[in-house]
Amino acid sequence: MKQKRVTPAVPGPGQESVWDYPRPPRVEPSTDRVVVRFGGDVIVDTDDVIRVLETSHPPVYYLPRAAFPPGSLEPAAGNSWCEYKGRASYLSVVAPGRREESAAWTYPAPAKGYEALVDRIALYPGRMEECTVNGERVQPQPGDFYGGWITSRVVGPFKGEPGTLGW
Repeated sequence: MKQKRVTPAVPGPGQESVWDYPRPPRVEPSTDRVVVRFGGDVIVDTDDVIRVLETSHPPVYYLPRAAFPPGSLEPAAGNSWCEYKGRASYLSVVAPGRREESAAWTYPAPAKGYEALVDRIALYPGRMEECTVNGERVQPQPGDFYGGWITSRVVGPFKGEPGTLGW
């Protein structure tokens, strides 16, 4: 099947195009303030953030494990493999009265070049009550596999939307 040609959106002032992100992905420290609400409470509020930027994907935010309250992350079944970052382990996010199975992931022993991800946690933003970056509510990356965080800072189109499997 022939793939549809992608026409990247043109970024405006202060925006980034995900089509300018590299492949393999780049790991980038950030001073963005990330706040995550889950189970009726703020479970993360940090500016100790790492973004992973990959062609056609909105940024994935990796947050320090130490920023999560004790007991809010529990090991979950399964794992996955990234050709660049290595083997990911999944975590369930828990709060009183609420549990999201495999809603987070981590790279306990990431591949060379991705060592900055050790002891960092990425979350599927659509499975939290709310995730914000610098006060702006995040929209989850389309689809049920990718965990990108869409804000007004990034333009697509984004992998995960219908018809994007072959990108």
